[in-house]
Amino acid sequence: MKYFHEQIEAKWQKYWADNHTFAASNSSEKPKFYVLDMFPYPSGAGLHVGHPLGYIASDIVARYKRHQGFNVLHPQGYDSFGLPAEQYAIQTGQHPEKTTRENIARYREQLDKIGFSFDWDREVRTSNPEYYKWTQWIFIQLFESYYCFEANQALPIANLVAIFEKEGNATVNVACDDDVPGFSANEWNAFSEDEKARLLLKYRLTYLAETEVNWCPALGTVLANDEIVNGVSERGGHPVIRKKMTQWSMRISAYAERLLQGLETIDWTESLKESQRNWIGKSVGASVSFRLIPTTDNPQPATIDVFTTRPDTIFGVTFMTLAPEHELVAQITTPEQKAAVDAYIEATAKRSERDRMADVKTISGVFTGAYAEHPFTKEPIPVWIGDYVLAGYGTGAVMAVPCGDERDYAFANYFKGTVGMPEIKNIFSPLTPEGGIDASDECIATEAFSKKEGFQFKNSDFLNGLDYKAGTQKAIEELEKIGAGKAKVNYRLRDAVFSRQRYWGEPFPVYYVNGLPQMIDAQHLPIVLPEVEKYLPTEDGQPPLGNATVWAWDTKQCTVVSNQFIDHVTVFPLELNTMPGWAGSSWYWMRYMDAKNESEFASESALQYWQNVDLYIGGSEHATGHLLYARFWNKFLKDRGFAPTEEPFKKLINQGMILGMSAFVYGFSVGIKYTVEDLSKIKVSKPQRYIIPKDSYLKGLKGEYDELINSLVQKELQKSRDNGVLNPTWDLELSPFVPIHVDVSFVNLSDELDIEKFKNWNPNFESLEFITDKDGKYIVGREVEKMSKSKYNVVNPDDICNEYGADTLRLYEMFLGPLEQAKPWNTAGITGVYGFLKKLWRLYFDDNGLVVVNDEPTADMYKTLHKTIKKVTEDIENFSFNTSVSQFMICVNELAQQKCRHRAILEPLAVLISPYAPHIAEELWNQLGHEGSIATVAFPQFEAKYLVESEKEYPVSFNGKMRFTIKLPLDLSVAEIEAIVMADERTQNQLQGRIPNKVIIVPGKIINLVG
Repeated sequence: MKYFHEQIEAKWQKYWADNHTFAASNSSEKPKFYVLDMFPYPSGAGLHVGHPLGYIASDIVARYKRHQGFNVLHPQGYDSFGLPAEQYAIQTGQHPEKTTRENIARYREQLDKIGFSFDWDREVRTSNPEYYKWTQWIFIQLFESYYCFEANQALPIANLVAIFEKEGNATVNVACDDDVPGFSANEWNAFSEDEKARLLLKYRLTYLAETEVNWCPALGTVLANDEIVNGVSERGGHPVIRKKMTQWSMRISAYAERLLQGLETIDWTESLKESQRNWIGKSVGASVSFRLIPTTDNPQPATIDVFTTRPDTIFGVTFMTLAPEHELVAQITTPEQKAAVDAYIEATAKRSERDRMADVKTISGVFTGAYAEHPFTKEPIPVWIGDYVLAGYGTGAVMAVPCGDERDYAFANYFKGTVGMPEIKNIFSPLTPEGGIDASDECIATEAFSKKEGFQFKNSDFLNGLDYKAGTQKAIEELEKIGAGKAKVNYRLRDAVFSRQRYWGEPFPVYYVNGLPQMIDAQHLPIVLPEVEKYLPTEDGQPPLGNATVWAWDTKQCTVVSNQFIDHVTVFPLELNTMPGWAGSSWYWMRYMDAKNESEFASESALQYWQNVDLYIGGSEHATGHLLYARFWNKFLKDRGFAPTEEPFKKLINQGMILGMSAFVYGFSVGIKYTVEDLSKIKVSKPQRYIIPKDSYLKGLKGEYDELINSLVQKELQKSRDNGVLNPTWDLELSPFVPIHVDVSFVNLSDELDIEKFKNWNPNFESLEFITDKDGKYIVGREVEKMSKSKYNVVNPDDICNEYGADTLRLYEMFLGPLEQAKPWNTAGITGVYGFLKKLWRLYFDDNGLVVVNDEPTADMYKTLHKTIKKVTEDIENFSFNTSVSQFMICVNELAQQKCRHRAILEPLAVLISPYAPHIAEELWNQLGHEGSIATVAFPQFEAKYLVESEKEYPVSFNGKMRFTIKLPLDLSVAEIEAIVMADERTQNQLQGRIPNKVIIVPGKIINLVG
């Protein structure tokens, strides 16, 4: 009976679907275990073999936990709102919903083929109105909440209104905008309803405000920082600029400290935690106010507020730097500096914040012409702008202390001698090794003095003679005395922009009265996306929803109506932006707990039963995006009594990538500019493009011009002569060497390119001339890269499943290496795993059918089995799946050598391998005579007694040289061992009648006869 993976896998996949084998219960007596994968965006390209890596790992754990008696929730769904479907709609006119639905069907087909134990009864799609109804509901809860620092939690906004009515806002300690004015209870009560609404927006956890955003003109939308790579959009590679827009934002900054502290309570990798710590960026220091010196051009009084972690260096301030986007820049810039400042601002707008933060080498800036006043010395301090200062971090301004900060030092030296850049002041006197004081300025001769110990202050008035700790405390005290500053804790974490100028996203449940946002009552949700004729922004620059003709809210009928009925009395315009991609993914794990609930996002009983996710698996690229937003929303929902836990994900593992083996050819072009009298003789053509060998490409990168390149130049010269130019004077044009990705299907196992296929692949390649070897072959270059459609190096899992089976794919992906590490894919290696499964099958069957017997196994068979049980159990618990696969191979080889056909061994072996290769395990279990699925059969238990050695094969040596071995029971005494060895015929042959001087015996180790 042969192993036919196609029939077996189709049979059991149908069985699981028909019987809902993996459906979890919300009211089980079993202990719960919730394992979750970061759900996929269903792209048109479908899955490649890199995508299932994390899913396979989580599926192994889910199946293992079911075998252990847990009620396992292992759901799957789709993060189905996204820009790719909208871009396709713009190009083709096809509704994103249709594209998404078709893509999901493709994903589902592929996922089912790999045999995952997902509970598909709980599937969610973030683009379904039944789902985003509750995303809209959560948005409303955020709008109706504020954050109280005294209670350290979010509370209903009605509580804050009650305080304002009685006390005003003088005593509240809450998260709010920086520009909130003070008001008394009487003043609050006298405000109009619109004035109150505008003030409350400065306190709400989601609010409207003018914000610096990443605007992508080509895509017509705002992008999050994690959607930008190297200054361009991740999708399409389009330029991104910074601009101010009125946007919805989430006040995630209110949760900064709790997000930091919560990291100490969860089992995540330290590198992932550190990414979030750095992103949140807690700093302890002081806020300092510098008064701007009025001028005739700018007589209005104003101050520049800065946050500094080194208030002790206040007397070293040499200049100030504002972010180019700072609101004061336009006001304070002098007429003489306006042109330079405007040009700099325009250039800076083309760089993303991430680029500016990452670029620590480039020094740039412009003097505004304005001066601020030092709070103590009253000296004028020049004010510059520089793109290393970010408007959204701190106050968007820094006090520059070149003597104590390396970046300020570099900036000051770069602009040394220019207008607006004074000499660097030194305020540090280093302590000498002898305990003295170095009063010279040598400590800043070549670099900033950035140490926090080993010095005392000088040139610092009341700080002179103090060290860092005492100086910091004293500086803050004196700043507070004169009202110029105070102690402060600052966070880098900024509020998250929550608006996107897209069609394909969650609509906001918001309409506008007098320009102020009003929430639609939850009973009328969902507010469903309207139909539009075009998915592009409108001609006057409004988001795509501006194209909708039925997009207004009738407050009497409580329904969406035609825009023509807008009267601003009972019918009002709806919000035209949609929510960002991370909205639906910020709470989806809770919807899985109760996915069919129509009356609430999840019932209290379901939430209390499942609590949170026990194991979450996904990519580390989500560290400062999805994972941060999800923790924020979870904490908020707990504050408001809707979630049972503080953290959403107990344990998180980041799987590594499966890398593809890309293929490259190397492009090079050469052309000539002609300068001759008789122009009529010249027929100028485009430069010739060549494809050259890799060795020439590498030489080219080093700046070498080898014989090949020279021969190409000569070839082009000959062409010019053939065109009638006998003695051309010319300028040579050489293009840079360019590596060009090749579809790996055009390359054979010897790395030889099918040149004709390559040329036919793209019309632009038809005229290429290949420089080949003597046999006419072109050998491609190879490089291991991220597997991607754009790199033409993807491997389709369907092809692997069809040829080798899903169990082979699952085992092979785990076998490639540790889960967390990146590893290259090599299809050639998969045949070994397929061979292993065939060998496993042959333990149970021969050509005539099942050969399993009920005989008692040998001790060696039990030893092999329990050695494997121990190893596999430990490996799954430690997520070391690759070494489990190795152990399975060892086990099957040993059992084959032992000619094991014994049920007592082979039944538990089928259960043991079931998490990894579930289809073959199900079939083996069924053929062994069992009814139903193997999925919940108890996992084999390791018994140490089977690994206890009862015998030892001793090496027997004579004068230190081993002559033979003898197998003896381990429970023998030294005297008994000696008697048996001395009586052995081989010992007598070695001794030839002699009596040894000494017999050395170490029980369980060695026997040595001396003399």
